[in-house]
Amino acid sequence: MKQQTVSKKVTWSGIGLHSGKKCEVSVLPAEDNFGIKFRRLDTGSDGWIPADVKYVSSTQRSTSLRSGMNEVMTVEHLLGALYGLGIDNAQVEVDGPEIPILDGSGRDFVRDLTDAGLSIQDADRKCFVLDEVVRYKDDSGAEYLAVPCDELEIDVLIDFGNKTVGRPHASMRKREEICNGYAASRTFVYSEDVIRLAEAGLIKGGHIDNAVVIRSSDTSDSDLEMALAKLGKKDIAGLVKRINQGFELHSDNELAGHKLYDLVGDLALIGATIKASIWAKKPGHTGNVAFARKLKEIYTRQLRLKGKPAYDPDAEPLYDTSSIMSFLPHRYPFLLVDKIIELSDTHVVGVKNLTFNELLFQGHFPNNPVFPGVLQMEALAQTGGILALNTVDNPSDWDTYFLKMENVKFKKKVVPGDTLILKMELLS
Repeated sequence: MKQQTVSKKVTWSGIGLHSGKKCEVSVLPAEDNFGIKFRRLDTGSDGWIPADVKYVSSTQRSTSLRSGMNEVMTVEHLLGALYGLGIDNAQVEVDGPEIPILDGSGRDFVRDLTDAGLSIQDADRKCFVLDEVVRYKDDSGAEYLAVPCDELEIDVLIDFGNKTVGRPHASMRKREEICNGYAASRTFVYSEDVIRLAEAGLIKGGHIDNAVVIRSSDTSDSDLEMALAKLGKKDIAGLVKRINQGFELHSDNELAGHKLYDLVGDLALIGATIKASIWAKKPGHTGNVAFARKLKEIYTRQLRLKGKPAYDPDAEPLYDTSSIMSFLPHRYPFLLVDKIIELSDTHVVGVKNLTFNELLFQGHFPNNPVFPGVLQMEALAQTGGILALNTVDNPSDWDTYFLKMENVKFKKKVVPGDTLILKMELLS
């Protein structure tokens, strides 16, 4: 499946839920493999903030991203829409500190991006196919479980004790369900949390027009009035009356549906289309992001090991040491390939077994034997020499030369007892 971007610029404006500031945000087309990146237009910086879990700066009642001095708050609703629509690449420009909350859901994002249309790109979509079971639980009681699956499936169960409103379960089995149903689920807050959040300097832009406020018996009218006054609201008596009258939910499981939508937005920070079945109980942004970090570690490991050859020490090699010496002029102590296990016109895989009997370990280093990085590269070069010489007649009449190295990094020591799997690919 190919990557997609939005066909044209789409813009929204509104109040930030926590900052209380009016902000305008635009989603613009982006090139293949650009990913989703945010840029603050009001700070004078050209720097991008990637939609990546490693840039999360806060998860207090929303998810915020920061790079350097630039921060964008409450990104999850827009990210949920982008993920649900299958938009892989987009530039997101915002002229303030926060993505507008709009009506408290992702409905407008989905509608307007759909109206703008999508463009199919040339690059293949990045996919994260989970291949193991992953569990996570935090101190708040949030629990997560992910197991391998052919598509992204999610089940969410919320639990607020006897205060739970509506059906506490939401589930999705197809990506389209994110946009067709759950994107319209609004953010919600219990009345006692309004007081706590106001005291914490949050929800400055919160209003009953952009959030479902659920009245609980733990809150008195006077306490609620004080919180609304602290938030600078007008017609406080009228607001309290409307809160006391209650809200009509868009669906019988709107609250659970919003938690599912938030989870999708936070999981989008992995940076790939996810193929896994995920179960979440009492999810919140802090738990979502911690769980996304665990999944991102697995995805990163998969990318690092992508194309790693399978090595069976008992299998018959294509070339053993004697055969290799008919290709290469190197001899003891500088023949650094023991066998070739794969060979085609465009790639080769060799093996080097390290023992303490290597001559160099006498001096590198006494009592601390380490195989030098430059010799690891030499082993790779000799393996590549087999690939090059396999394309000519009479390979013993030719020599190969190692010309240069670029962007080489060594991440682990190589010591006696290790086996190097040496893979070379022909790029041009």
